[in-house]
Amino acid sequence: MIHSKNLQTQLADGTYDAKLKEIYGVGEDVLAVQRDRYRNAVTKYEELFGAGEVEIYSAPGRTEICGNHTDHQHGTVLAASINLDAIAVVGMDGGDTVEFVSEGYEPIRFGVNDLAITEEAKGTTAALLKGVIKGMQDHGYKTGAFKAYVTSDVLSGSGLSSSAALESIVGTILSGLYNEMTVSPVDIAIIGQYAENVYFGKPSGLMDQIACSVGDFVHIDFADPAKPVVTKINFDITAEGYRLCIVDTKGSHANLTDDYAAIPADMKEVCAFFGREYLHEITMDEFISALPRLYGKVGDRCILRAFHYLTEVERVSRASAALKEKRFTDFLEVIRESGNSSYKYLQNVYSNKYEQTQPVPATLMLSEYYLKDNGVCRVHGGGFAGTIQAFVKEETVAGYKAFIESILGKDTCHVLSIRRHGGIRVL
Repeated sequence: MIHSKNLQTQLADGTYDAKLKEIYGVGEDVLAVQRDRYRNAVTKYEELFGAGEVEIYSAPGRTEICGNHTDHQHGTVLAASINLDAIAVVGMDGGDTVEFVSEGYEPIRFGVNDLAITEEAKGTTAALLKGVIKGMQDHGYKTGAFKAYVTSDVLSGSGLSSSAALESIVGTILSGLYNEMTVSPVDIAIIGQYAENVYFGKPSGLMDQIACSVGDFVHIDFADPAKPVVTKINFDITAEGYRLCIVDTKGSHANLTDDYAAIPADMKEVCAFFGREYLHEITMDEFISALPRLYGKVGDRCILRAFHYLTEVERVSRASAALKEKRFTDFLEVIRESGNSSYKYLQNVYSNKYEQTQPVPATLMLSEYYLKDNGVCRVHGGGFAGTIQAFVKEETVAGYKAFIESILGKDTCHVLSIRRHGGIRVL
């Protein structure tokens, strides 16, 4: 640990510039923003808890790259961490109370042994905190009290997984303070999912947590969800002259629960026909051979969505191989194919309940019109509303952002990059 006053001085004089560049990029403007951000966070910590010995932790948001709606069928996914993150200034005082303040929210305070699950706490940050602590204990790791000030630039409600970033940073804090940073990123992800499922009350998959915790591009095989096989792929899209853009379509996720639930339900209809539990257990050859019998037994949309799954997991393999082998043009073509499949077969770009409200298709239209051969785009995450993703040539980014924002509004197009690190102790 380092005293907060010394940390302020060292951040100002550039002692940690190399570390910040490694995490956030080399641009002087980026460095200045992060230097000020860290100093402001330390100042806020001192205002809340007083000056003292501290450490700083970071955990990023994530983006789904390929594998749209495959994880719940025990399939494969390609995801990545991004350069937006939560940072936490953390200290200890030897007590038994967790004190947690997240910028813009009410302080949270509870005894480190007060970890009971309560219905009234579900859906709250306090529930996530308690769930991560309990999950760490259940996995045999040490836990204890701490005090933290957290600030995040991961866009809430954008599909970039601000909640998974929070779970990841809490798990990383406990790994650093009490376990000498020995808790694996995958364990932290599994514990984060437990907190979200059991304590928070949201039945999420594991992709978000793994991408936030591990960092870089990650290929995830969910054949055994309790023991996902995670392969990290180091690839720098900026070296290829591209940036990642996430565009907020301004569509609301409200009243779309039925649409999301229908996707796995439709896929389960096909599984039931084969007497299987998950599409992971069915091959493409089996599926095609059974089509004469499938028609009329299950709905057409069920067949289309199953076809999407079976082709999407194959695309995940091709996209991952293209990154490993530095074939970026081939990677982009796979992403284009994935977006087309999500649109035509998975059908998660708009809700049939609101046929005149189609913000995702409209934003894809705008993007394809402007980008032409200068990028590829696709629906991002769960779909129906929310965001789209685009890989855009560097020289086209400024014009694309200006074009999109002239129609959708200011700050709707976010220019990002892939981050090498998952949850880490920064200082």
